[in-house]
Amino acid sequence: MNTNGGTIIADVLKNHGVGYLFALCGGHISPILIGSKRAGIRVIDVRDEANAVFAADAVARMTGSPGVAAVTAGPGVTNTITALKNAQMAQSPLVLLGGAAATVIKGRGSLQDIDQISLVKSIVKMAVTINRNCDIVPVLEHAFQVARSGVPGPVFVECPIDLLYSEATVRQWYGVKSGASASGGIKSKLFQFYLERHVDRMFTCDFDTMAPMPLEIATPELKPGRIGAARRLLTQARQPVLIVGSQAMLQPTESAKLAAAIERIGAPVFLTGMARGLMGANHALQMRHRRRQALTGADLVLLAGMPCDFRLDYGRAINAKAKLIAINRGKSDLTLNRKPTLAIQADPLESLCALADAAAAPPQDWQSWTEELRRADDQRDEQIAAMAAAPIAGVNPIAFLKQLDLFLDDGGILVADGGDFVATAAYVLRPRGPLRWLDPGAFGTLGVGAGFAMGAQLCRRTDEVWLLYGDGAAGYSLQEFDTFVRHKLPIIAVVGNDAGWSQIARDQIKLFNDDVGTVLRPTDYHKVAEGFGAKGLLIRTHAEIAPALQAARKASRQGQPVLINVLIGKTDFREGSVSM
Repeated sequence: MNTNGGTIIADVLKNHGVGYLFALCGGHISPILIGSKRAGIRVIDVRDEANAVFAADAVARMTGSPGVAAVTAGPGVTNTITALKNAQMAQSPLVLLGGAAATVIKGRGSLQDIDQISLVKSIVKMAVTINRNCDIVPVLEHAFQVARSGVPGPVFVECPIDLLYSEATVRQWYGVKSGASASGGIKSKLFQFYLERHVDRMFTCDFDTMAPMPLEIATPELKPGRIGAARRLLTQARQPVLIVGSQAMLQPTESAKLAAAIERIGAPVFLTGMARGLMGANHALQMRHRRRQALTGADLVLLAGMPCDFRLDYGRAINAKAKLIAINRGKSDLTLNRKPTLAIQADPLESLCALADAAAAPPQDWQSWTEELRRADDQRDEQIAAMAAAPIAGVNPIAFLKQLDLFLDDGGILVADGGDFVATAAYVLRPRGPLRWLDPGAFGTLGVGAGFAMGAQLCRRTDEVWLLYGDGAAGYSLQEFDTFVRHKLPIIAVVGNDAGWSQIARDQIKLFNDDVGTVLRPTDYHKVAEGFGAKGLLIRTHAEIAPALQAARKASRQGQPVLINVLIGKTDFREGSVSM
């Protein structure tokens, strides 16, 4: 096959270290898939376009480099909208390549031809169309630059089908040949002249002379004076609290450096989002429960890589008299809902490392404050243990999760996709290290599970990936077990099956005495997975937990994906959990 636009795109991806291209096939993007395969990029073809983007999102989170997905035109692009928005709100750098109608017939009613740029531009950092073959390399290089610079996020690149094939093939399609005389009447000759000029403009450059040319990544500059001011505020505090969010993990390879910096600062810390697991399972400074209580008693809060959104009650969860230091790459997130005492627009990781270098030894007062928070944390763990021991109809989900926590090895990666069951897991399960917990982020999207699990498993081939599904959320992506089997991804999924949308039902029934729209069936999800070629396991009683976990691990280590269907009972562990 002659060099074409798909080949050039693949060359750029390869030069950026892209190892996986997530896609669902379509005639508009075939040259990209073929070119990527020939360039040594592994093409992971999924069953739903949203999962291609979710998988690219996970790769971005695990590596710090943009994940890449390719989807066909029209419905292929529209199917990615939720996943793109999730990536935008989670600040994940990724590049979505979207097929498009041929340039000469765009807007004329061709198959799957819609205004894709207008559709996606509000949910991506940049949406751009390639109009000439000369633009392929610079547009893609700019896309990678934009995706990673400043506050990272998704970028959409529209790739018209006639710019992905060779010039000779496209001229044959259009029935034009450079320098040839047109036949027919005046209208026919004018149309042929238009087509010839159009194709000439499309192929101004020689494909064989195109070469990748990476551009510099821009991040907000850290100003030393701000670190000095933060150090003074920190030194004056007697009851400080650190909250470290996902944005602090944008440089995954530096996670050990970040953990060491937090330890040197010496203040008690709550880890959220992608930062969960950063300090290991049982670090003395890390608190897992009673965050609101800690924030109410704090006299200084350092918020690194997270805005004051609904997760902090729009800033009201923080003591009104407390000093607030906000560190964020995004200017608007620094002041969202609450004006900080000190705003530092910079990378949170670099800022915390600089602060650790500048800070003196932690004051003695901090030790008693940390011990107070630790007692509250331990009391909550005791309450959870008591709830795990309570008898209920079906498997106690808290008891199951506590047993799973003990079963996890140090390499386990947890992917969260669900409501009540998964939120309960967030209280019980302890990620053993950094980058071992993936959840949707601030958008709270259901359906991320299979894509996230794929991306995580590909990035960490020797680690166990545990996909935690609520039974409602499982319905979004169970079909990707077909993908797991075909691509030999030994993911272990656990479905907390209580036959309902329990997070919603609990408060809906209490407020309205009506369960409409919240009732599901206790479906045999393990049999569904078996139908796709995976191993299915069923847990109906507490005694079946340990054998099932062992069987799942054995099958996974033999290369087989697994789904464990756990018939859990109802609890009131998370009553009143609906967020506004």
